[in-house]
Amino acid sequence: MNDNRIRKVVIVGGGTAGWMTAAALSKVLGEQYCNIQLIESEEIGSVGVGEATIPQLRLFNSILGVDENEFVRRTNGTFKLGIEFVDWKKKGHRYMHPFGTYGTNIDAIQFHHYWLKLFNEGKAPDLESFSLAAMAAPQGRFMRPAKISNSPLSEIAYAFHFDAGLYGAYLRELAEQRGVVRTEGKIHEVTLRGSDGFIESVTMEDGEKIEGDLFIDCSGFRGLLIEQALNTGYVDWSHYLPCDSAVAVASESEGEPLPFTRSTAQAAGWQWRIPLQSRTGNGHVYSRRHMSDDEAISLLLDNLDGAPLGEPRQLRFKTGHRRKFWNKNCIAIGLSSGFMEPLESTSIHLIQSSIAKLMTLFPSREFNQSDIDLYNKQSLADFEQIRDFLVLHYKATKRDDSDFWNYCRQMEISEFLTNKIELYQSTGRVFREGGELFNETSWLAVMHGQGIRAGSYHPLVDVLPENEIRSRLMNIHEVIEQSVASMPSQRRFIDDHCKSV
Repeated sequence: MNDNRIRKVVIVGGGTAGWMTAAALSKVLGEQYCNIQLIESEEIGSVGVGEATIPQLRLFNSILGVDENEFVRRTNGTFKLGIEFVDWKKKGHRYMHPFGTYGTNIDAIQFHHYWLKLFNEGKAPDLESFSLAAMAAPQGRFMRPAKISNSPLSEIAYAFHFDAGLYGAYLRELAEQRGVVRTEGKIHEVTLRGSDGFIESVTMEDGEKIEGDLFIDCSGFRGLLIEQALNTGYVDWSHYLPCDSAVAVASESEGEPLPFTRSTAQAAGWQWRIPLQSRTGNGHVYSRRHMSDDEAISLLLDNLDGAPLGEPRQLRFKTGHRRKFWNKNCIAIGLSSGFMEPLESTSIHLIQSSIAKLMTLFPSREFNQSDIDLYNKQSLADFEQIRDFLVLHYKATKRDDSDFWNYCRQMEISEFLTNKIELYQSTGRVFREGGELFNETSWLAVMHGQGIRAGSYHPLVDVLPENEIRSRLMNIHEVIEQSVASMPSQRRFIDDHCKSV
């Protein structure tokens, strides 16, 4: 083997980020390539009361060799077909951001252009009528894709709700089985190499010294290595996303667990609802400049579906990112790299994408600067594109009932987001650039759901006679309705395949 290979990886911090990283590295690298050691303290807890994800997590679990039924069972999980947004456009309005697609393309032209032509003339139902996920989710129905040709049931996109603490514990088992060594305790000191400022070692409170070649910071907001030791700096995005606090609490389940996350806009932020098998995760994300902590807690507790299971827990944050995600021989993954409020369930995906980039650009002990620069460039692009998608929800609103919403409606936005909105408004086009996480379905769902309207559609739509377009759209709608009616309830599906003990 190359004498310059990484011989020791030290992961600082456990939780979801730490154990996802450890499980992935141990699976890909194997014990023969290098040693992996993870340091965490049981005294440092987590805030999570239920985690929502996007479909990409299925690929990560597959790479690890995780059996999906076991994963759902072990994490108190449920399935997710999308996110419902309540009161975001205006009070009393709701819409679904579904996974999957709308309709099916016609003659290589995106389906929504045909829908736009009829919808703008009042001759077609709303967009959600052409999404299997959007139709099935409110009815509480779920199933995995079936091998049925030419059926929407063959292409069901889904993600999960689960207990992040249980997921971390499950991944810890996998990682330790593959040779990862866990060290319990807190770090007292970080030692930098005098010659180049690289991290040389960390010293535990009991005096144990742990050396490494590559250090991965999964220590959360405090950024023990990336910030406290390396002084990397932070880019503040609070002017784009003004919420800076959250309060979270679990509650008793009421009724059937529905297969979608709910986000309800409040006077100075929004409230999440994440249904698990045995309880519901709830939280209220808000701006302290516009609402006090006591008001935020009271509002959360007043809007629970069931009785709270404990006292609400507080979280402070600053939306943004480290100036460098990879600095010297340290890579920040998870909250130590930056924070995006979980409005579109991207927290775990950002961990996953960081791990994927690390695998692609895995270093030798030479730490080639070109690799580091590329990693940072790609990470910044990921953060900026997700940020702009989140900002879209706040910016495109008709709410004027609070100072918070007035600020959001009037705030400056990026050129990237401005161009997205203007392109759709003028032509009906939704263009996915490069490696954007969110696809055309996502942008269309939120722009239409928030009240942005397209003034035109693809000109080639007019090649088909209007009566044929109407016939095709109605056929698609009917097939989706029939398909949804054939799906079992999520409760029945879970009971049959992956019920938690």
